[in-house]
Order: sequence, then C-alpha cells, then structure tokens
Amino acid sequence: MAEGGCYCGSVRFEISGEPVNQSICHCRDCQKSSGAASVAWIMLGQDEFSITNGELKAVEGQGGAQRLFCANCGTGIAYKNANILPGMVDIQTATLDMPDAYIPEMNIQLAEQIGWEKTAHEIPGFDRFPPQE
Repeated sequence: MAEGGCYCGSVRFEISGEPVNQSICHCRDCQKSSGAASVAWIMLGQDEFSITNGELKAVEGQGGAQRLFCANCGTGIAYKNANILPGMVDIQTATLDMPDAYIPEMNIQLAEQIGWEKTAHEIPGFDRFPPQE
C-alpha cells in the first residue's frame, strides 16, 4: 500500500496492489492538463485506488477520458478512460508520498513529445538555483 495527495493537502488517497505499468507520457493532452512536458504515471485497477480524504473534481476529455484533480489547488491526481482502459486508473506518480518507489519502465506517446525534451538531459543542471554572476 502507498499513499499520496495533492499540493494543498485537501485530497489524500491510497493505492494497493502492484501497478500494471509505470510510464512517462508525452502526449499533448497530458502536456496541456499539467503544464509540463511529460507526466509520470502508474496504472492500477480502479478498485486498488481510493480517496481517504477530500474529493476529486472531474474534467471530461476527448474519447471518454476523465481527468481527476483537487478542486481546491488544481493538482492533477488521476486519469481514467473507460473506452481505452476499462477498469483501470492512472495515478500521477509525483503525487505519491514516495514517488521514488515507482520507477518508470517506458516512455509513451513519443509521437507528441516536445522536440527540446529529447536533448534536455544535455543542458546544464544545478541542485538548486543556478549561481548568480
């Protein structure tokens, strides 16, 4: 079992069982809904995901997709699509209290990857903010 929640703490959830897969999605829908170039997900059976505090708001997307988020702070928590993945739910890995426990196994939807993300690992990196000159 693992736990997680939103940015403001209004929503808390728990998951049980083992993920079916762990991926990083690069689709345009994930980019637009998160404001990020890609989003890490773990996929579980819907019965292995439960809200323990607060409630999620849903936004209906294309093709039967449903994105679930905290209505208070807007943190994206889950994704469901009964047409493509019946009985399954994807949970945003970074919302887990211990996201390092769920290492992505694949990249998906690379056809929509933002071009610069392919070389982002080559640019300078800093543990915190870059040094000020």
